[in-house]
Amino acid sequence: MYYGQILKADSSNGVGIRLSLFVSGCTNHCEGCFQPQTWDFNYGYPYTPETEDFIIEEMSKPYYDGITILGGEPFEPSNQEEIVKLIRRIKKELPQKNIWMFTGFTYEEDLQKSQRKYTDVTDEILNSIDVLVDGKFILAQKNLMLNFRGSSNQRIIDMPKTRANGAVVLHPLNN
Repeated sequence: MYYGQILKADSSNGVGIRLSLFVSGCTNHCEGCFQPQTWDFNYGYPYTPETEDFIIEEMSKPYYDGITILGGEPFEPSNQEEIVKLIRRIKKELPQKNIWMFTGFTYEEDLQKSQRKYTDVTDEILNSIDVLVDGKFILAQKNLMLNFRGSSNQRIIDMPKTRANGAVVLHPLNN
């Protein structure tokens, strides 16, 4: 896996102060994407054990509320193997930190068993994160007034409640 950038002390990609990891590789190719360079799976820098150590060390600072993983596309099957390792480590070493993920895929249509982006670690990822912002960016539905989303079709999903309910539960920030 490659990544385009790591933003320290970010406050625009989730609630609170966050570390944001922008992974590379995306097959959605949304018109109007704010980072089309990240469509290339080899864009940026190789994600290495040292990269992961840096993320954990940086996130251990007390002012971080959590991490946001976005892209590119973290749920591309080839990215999920590294993402799940990072999430496991965060849950073990920094359990008080929350995890947000952004995806251009749709929870019900792409990330469920037997669907096109489902892998053997997808459920583990979905069970481990706090918030999922899902849906392609649609230029015709662009709305700069939305919380943490670019277009009105995208949703902010409360993942613990969604997984417990068996149906999507929107996060209060979705309003």
